[in-house]
Amino acid sequence: MIKRALISVSDKSGLEDLVRTLGGFGVDIVSSGGTAKKIKELGHAKLTEVSDYTGHPESPGGLLKTLHPRVHGGLLLSRDLPDHRAFMDKHGIKPFELVIVNLYPFEVTVAKGAELLEAAENIDIGGPTMIRSAAKAALLYGKVAVVTDPQQYPMIIKALKDNNGEVPKKLVRELAEAAFRRTSAYDSAITSFLEEEAKKK
Repeated sequence: MIKRALISVSDKSGLEDLVRTLGGFGVDIVSSGGTAKKIKELGHAKLTEVSDYTGHPESPGGLLKTLHPRVHGGLLLSRDLPDHRAFMDKHGIKPFELVIVNLYPFEVTVAKGAELLEAAENIDIGGPTMIRSAAKAALLYGKVAVVTDPQQYPMIIKALKDNNGEVPKKLVRELAEAAFRRTSAYDSAITSFLEEEAKKK
């Protein structure tokens, strides 16, 4: 059953129904920045800010929020493995079963004609890292569902309602594949932009 979710989204559309559903199953949410503010506005009671969970303040510009061992340990480590569980207990790392992340709008930004500096500011680092950590864990343990697009929310909501707060392993695997496609496309967009920039010189 989903007990803890990590949510960090640039596009906050569609969160209402998702957060309401998670609340109905008593899911603890860990979130940061504008996402945490939005979830608070939606009235979700079981919310912890990332900086409170990690014990590390968010850096200027939000550049360092989720790049922390307590975040990625909660994704990549499994409590089913004794050595992992001992490490998690020692360092206060709690597992996540659901990760909801969408990325800074790099593609939209460059499509509007952004110059290099503005484009670089819209390159997401923490988001792809969380997505890849969660997707790897999904393939290793079949227990971390990773959602990368608001269009996937209805599917997750239905899965949770149909399975008493669980996400079936088949869907976990499908979401992992979609997650790697998303990060691959994101990196390809960055590379294509830089190649076009180089042609201008």
